[in-house]
Amino acid sequence: MTDSSAGDSGDAGDADSRPIVYDLAPDCTLTDVDVGARYHATVNGVVEYGVFVDLSENVSGLLHESNLNGEEYDVGDDVVVKLEEIKENGDVSFALADVDDYRTLDVEHEPEITAVDDARVGETVTVEGEITQIKQTGGPTIFHVADETGIIGAAAFEEAGVRAYPAVEVGDLVRLNGTVEEHEGETQLEVEGITVLEGDTAATARERLDEATAERAEPASVEPLVEWEAFESLREELAEVARLLRRTVLEGRPIRIRHHADGDGMCASIPVQLALENFIDEVHADDDAARHHLKRLPSKAPFYEMEDVTRDLNFALEGRARHGQKLPFLLMLDNGSTEEDVPAYKNLTHYDVPIAVVDHHHPDPEAVNDLLDAHVNPYLHGEDYRITTGMMCVELARMIDPSLTDELRHVPAVAGLSDRSKAEVMDEFVELAGTAGYDRDELGDIGEALDYAAHWLRYSEGKTLVNDVLNVGCDDESRHHELVEFLATRAARDVDEQLEMVEPHVEHETLESGAHLYTADLENFAQRFTYPAPGNTTGELHDRKVREHGEPVITIGYGPDFAVLRSDGVRLDIPQMVTELNEEVTGGGVSGGGHLVVGSIKFVKGRREDVIDALVEKMGEAELDEELSSTATLD
Repeated sequence: MTDSSAGDSGDAGDADSRPIVYDLAPDCTLTDVDVGARYHATVNGVVEYGVFVDLSENVSGLLHESNLNGEEYDVGDDVVVKLEEIKENGDVSFALADVDDYRTLDVEHEPEITAVDDARVGETVTVEGEITQIKQTGGPTIFHVADETGIIGAAAFEEAGVRAYPAVEVGDLVRLNGTVEEHEGETQLEVEGITVLEGDTAATARERLDEATAERAEPASVEPLVEWEAFESLREELAEVARLLRRTVLEGRPIRIRHHADGDGMCASIPVQLALENFIDEVHADDDAARHHLKRLPSKAPFYEMEDVTRDLNFALEGRARHGQKLPFLLMLDNGSTEEDVPAYKNLTHYDVPIAVVDHHHPDPEAVNDLLDAHVNPYLHGEDYRITTGMMCVELARMIDPSLTDELRHVPAVAGLSDRSKAEVMDEFVELAGTAGYDRDELGDIGEALDYAAHWLRYSEGKTLVNDVLNVGCDDESRHHELVEFLATRAARDVDEQLEMVEPHVEHETLESGAHLYTADLENFAQRFTYPAPGNTTGELHDRKVREHGEPVITIGYGPDFAVLRSDGVRLDIPQMVTELNEEVTGGGVSGGGHLVVGSIKFVKGRREDVIDALVEKMGEAELDEELSSTATLD
């Protein structure tokens, strides 16, 4: 309400004892008036038994002749009335107000606000919230409105294909009134009016929404599946990522998940995807919202390639143009920590796309951290790659949706075995998976099946297939077991066939350190464009040589412009080697990275011999380290 003086130009503050006459805003209703109060009114009709007056567009009533005191009025006359009675049928009766000197208070309409979650089909309601999306269809304009309880779609029709309420924009705080209806099986408001909130009303609404969103975004407090001191330093940062993701859903912003297309990357992304889908379903009235607001895509390279970011950005901009969506939140899993990611991230900064990374590759924090909203990586806490991204993301998913806990008990073990983790708690993770009915061999088969499926899916999500293989979000456990057996068997067969072709051509030498070095020319002696790809071929060859020797082993599988590196019992700082090679081999164009014992590099085809020779020289100088032996895990 605002206070203005009538009949006296003096101060109408708290000391003003003059009677109050209220002046209703045009949209005020009976909920804004009180019996016994005085109001400014306008005559809208004259009859034999009195005059009808309007207090607002929605509040009218009769001033009976018995209350006119002999006064006569014409249509359009202003009069001050006292509200005498509101009858059960809604009729309102007035009397003349006996006041000469008074002050006026303006009354703004304060509708009864219905929470989105409480909107029921058939009711006429007013909701108050933030516009999160505006989509123009060939018919109505669809506004998505978020309050502290959820998000609902609202259809407003101007004429076919014409934008209704063109002044309303994404981010505006509004009051929207209409009738709740069911449209194609979904709850939707049919809009009767939209008012953009301003001033104190907007500030109050914003404060209420922010407080409610912050409270609802809080991650669940869950006990770790396995007690592990090395992991504890990461939990607070994972909780912050969970908080960011839950808030992103509540604000109606889409989420795009990019993950490395291997076993650990799948074990990381699939639980988080399922947790977010469940939360999106909880927030949105539209049962199909998860399909529109969440995308998961694999990346072949262990970094964010310009090809991928260009596709993602184009998709997001088209979504904004066609569907009125906000630009997405980007979640990078099992990649995204290195300097190689910087060009892609800088491309996204032009559009203020928020980015969070959960990864266990050796990071370049000085290069990437200023471009990220969150960065979780064990190396940043003095730990290393044995804490896999899949292990971290199972806890992240449980913080988003703790109801998934029982469904995820086997996933950390699959992630660890897939990435050859030497974590001291691997046995405990395997025991935990045993409570879900899996032994170590079965867990290994799941990892092989995931790798095999990821290879043939290439850049596709393959949601149902990989969910069934991992048995997360799978609705038929027997199908899961059959799929794993089939895919793992096919993978083992293809690996055997590939290595049968490669092994006769593998070259061996013993380095000065005593480590065995094996090099394989994958360009000339391995099948291309089939399973296993060069990385897996090198890994499988390496594993065989480790079993043969039980001694330190390094394996290099190379092609025309790439090399895949594996080591066992040798401390190779592959990211550092890449930096040095790029400086030492002029025109080599060396790039890449990885962990201390696994990685990949690219280079200019014509400088391959120089790059490989320099690489082998550095490997010969590398320190032997029994702690980095994976023999026990492999056996």
